[in-house]
Amino acid sequence: MTTLVPTSEEDPALSVVRFTSELSWSDAGPEVAEQQVSRLCVEAQECMVRNRWLDLTSLMLTSADIVFSNSKVSEKDLECTFTVICNLVTKSESPDEELEMAKLICSKIIQQPKDKPVLRLKILFNLYNLLDNVHCRFYVYMKALDLAMSSKLTQYVIPSCKKIDSFLKEWNLEVQDQRELYLNVANALKDSKNSEKDSFKFLTKYLATFSGEDAYKMGEAKDEAARIIIEFVKEPDMFQCDLLDMPAVAQLEKDAKYALAYQLLKIFLTQRLDAYLEFQAANSALLKSYGLVHEDCIAKMRMISLVDLASHESGRIPYTLIKDTLRIDDDEVELWVVKALTSKLIDCKMDQMNQVVLVSSCTERVFGQQQWQVLRTKLGTWRDNIANVINTIQANKITEDGSQAVQGLMIR
Repeated sequence: MTTLVPTSEEDPALSVVRFTSELSWSDAGPEVAEQQVSRLCVEAQECMVRNRWLDLTSLMLTSADIVFSNSKVSEKDLECTFTVICNLVTKSESPDEELEMAKLICSKIIQQPKDKPVLRLKILFNLYNLLDNVHCRFYVYMKALDLAMSSKLTQYVIPSCKKIDSFLKEWNLEVQDQRELYLNVANALKDSKNSEKDSFKFLTKYLATFSGEDAYKMGEAKDEAARIIIEFVKEPDMFQCDLLDMPAVAQLEKDAKYALAYQLLKIFLTQRLDAYLEFQAANSALLKSYGLVHEDCIAKMRMISLVDLASHESGRIPYTLIKDTLRIDDDEVELWVVKALTSKLIDCKMDQMNQVVLVSSCTERVFGQQQWQVLRTKLGTWRDNIANVINTIQANKITEDGSQAVQGLMIR
């Protein structure tokens, strides 16, 4: 955060008013310029005396465009000017006034996002750090996200996106504001290199806020629900999600526009390669319109189908079954098993002599009520087994102690 250090007896705010007004009236001639500069300085002094900080902010921002566009003003002077303007928010004792001041400053900063965008972002984050009001902080952060996206500088906001959960605790937002935040963050991360999964995570959080809403309200999420389905299908190393259980996504099942997108999601989460191939044959144009590559979808469905075999074949999968299910040649079977192993989708051993894959564990594509029930059953079995082992150890110990006692009596 930029720190303001006074270097003269004149108030920094008054110095900025003098500086910007001199720039604004520099072409009007010395006499006119001096008169206007004096007038604005007097007006600024009156605002300071009467604690009219919102009016002073408005006055100082009037010439802000001149400061940004004047080639004679260095970026250092520009940053210093806006540091002084932003610092005014610390003087206000009214949360409402503080918010209005923040809005004024933001509106001026984001007007020309292509002109010195990095500096504009820096000014907004400086303003954010000066604010005490959580509503003001949320407002400024959202404007910073908008500026970063419009100027294609999302790399500067990505580090802050990792702190969103702590921000939410601080800001205490209403549901509608949470939605706006999650969606903006997801959009900011979408086109950023190596941030696709983080974008997917925030888009999921956005959709998760639509729970128990009426049909009209839920309808707001249809486009984003369809978008997340396509993003899931496109992501080559994403094989698990809980989208099917989300009301915002489930509404697409009977939607005239997006029903086929929902059907595609269901195939990738509950069915095998043959179902996808049948769907693709009937809807190839739709898949192309979504930007999906058929070969990539086949590769992903082969991995998914192999995982599905692992979870349904009692731990033993014949090579021939893998070959038929994945529609591959004999010499490709072990290659696909190794791919699933390295992706940590299954934990297994290959018995080449008997041509079977021995599975010890696998990843579930979805984790719903059925999977919880299976887990509960397994935990119950493990608990009973452990109890049996403990009982056996205790029984053996009692027997051993008894034998030792008998031997002691005999020795005596």
